[in-house]
Amino acid sequence: MNPASQGQGNPHLGGPMSQHQMQGQPPMQQRVYEQARFAPTVTQEMRVRARMQAPQQRVSDTPWTGAVRQSQPVEEPGSTANIIRLAIAIVAVVGLTIGLAVLALVGSLSFGVRLFALIALSAIPLIGIIAYVLWLDRWKPQPKIVLGLCLLWGGVAAVILTLVFSLVSQVALYFAGVGAMPDAVGAVIQAPIVEETTKTVLLVVIVLAARRHFEGPLDGLVYGALIGAGFAFTENVLYLGGAWEEAAAAGLWQTFVLRCLFSPLLHTVFCTCAGVTIGFAARKWQWWAIILMWLPGLFVGMILHGIWNGTMTGLSLLGTIPQIIGLIVLSFILTTCWVVLGILLRRSERLHTLNMLGDYANTGWFTHAEVDMLGTWKGRKFGRQWANSFPGGKEEMRTMIRTSGDLSTTRMRLLAGVGGQKERDIESFQLKKFSSARDRLLAASRSVIR
Repeated sequence: MNPASQGQGNPHLGGPMSQHQMQGQPPMQQRVYEQARFAPTVTQEMRVRARMQAPQQRVSDTPWTGAVRQSQPVEEPGSTANIIRLAIAIVAVVGLTIGLAVLALVGSLSFGVRLFALIALSAIPLIGIIAYVLWLDRWKPQPKIVLGLCLLWGGVAAVILTLVFSLVSQVALYFAGVGAMPDAVGAVIQAPIVEETTKTVLLVVIVLAARRHFEGPLDGLVYGALIGAGFAFTENVLYLGGAWEEAAAAGLWQTFVLRCLFSPLLHTVFCTCAGVTIGFAARKWQWWAIILMWLPGLFVGMILHGIWNGTMTGLSLLGTIPQIIGLIVLSFILTTCWVVLGILLRRSERLHTLNMLGDYANTGWFTHAEVDMLGTWKGRKFGRQWANSFPGGKEEMRTMIRTSGDLSTTRMRLLAGVGGQKERDIESFQLKKFSSARDRLLAASRSVIR
């Protein structure tokens, strides 16, 4: 069956379609949009409950989307120029950083120069993780202040809390007459519990205090990854410094290769588990359920952390070579799973946006061509290129793209019954904001044509 025909005559999709028919207007063109794999299933019952008011004058043509399509340049299939430029830039930055670190190591070293070298080496995996996370976050970028908060929490606050809790536990064991905790127990049990809790508790704070900026599992992955990357950065500085003191340059480079190059994503992966489970709940559940969903992700992160520490501790008894091989293999598995999960969630986020905006197209606020344009990477890219050809157009197009992303979040919250009348007021404001930007965009384009 043709998907477009499934929605014909269905008032649940278009809401007030019957009003148009009573007024003698032609029926709205209906379309059923694909639902994302990792997004909540939207039922007809949810759409009936969250039915929207149709605009006084629905959009019936595609003036700007048609112009964008006509302006699309012919591209060479499989062009990799942008990827090559990005790779060259990354290699140049990493090479420069390593070069400066080497110069600092072979020269007359003061405390400040030593610290710079440690920070520079530890920053190499951090820069790579941040670059990938920002790439994942491009579809609906979250506030930079929240991203920065996650990075600082992982690199500073979580580290301090971990040290405090570890010290308190040691003091408690001493006064209890137990004595010092065995290293294996501390690595396999205490460290995962304390570290994963102190790192991921910020995710709960964010979702409760700023739920609008925690829209789904992709946001949870982004926030959790940055917290873990910040924690790993500080930990790497400490481990590299310790190796330098114990075995000079040879120990430093060995630790750098093993921690920063062969296993750079461990804390990022562990924190991501809690972020993803919270993100699934944040999209449509109540606040208390969101807190409960922190626990399974936290538990999985602890288990993975404990397995990693236990495996490395056990392999160290067999010798250096088995430990290095185990480190590389286990790190490769965790890294691959994390990278693939990010790509899948990124695609799911785009399809989810397309599905939510489809409700507005089925009601008359958007056209289906506009949804197709705003719900794809190429559509957005060519839209910006076309709008940039006349004064003020690029800013209006940016507003439309940003507002369409906000509308998809608002629509999901309404479908889930979250927010009540306040959320409907936000939806009304965002729809008017989008319509105004579109009117200004078309006015600017007509003025250039004349």
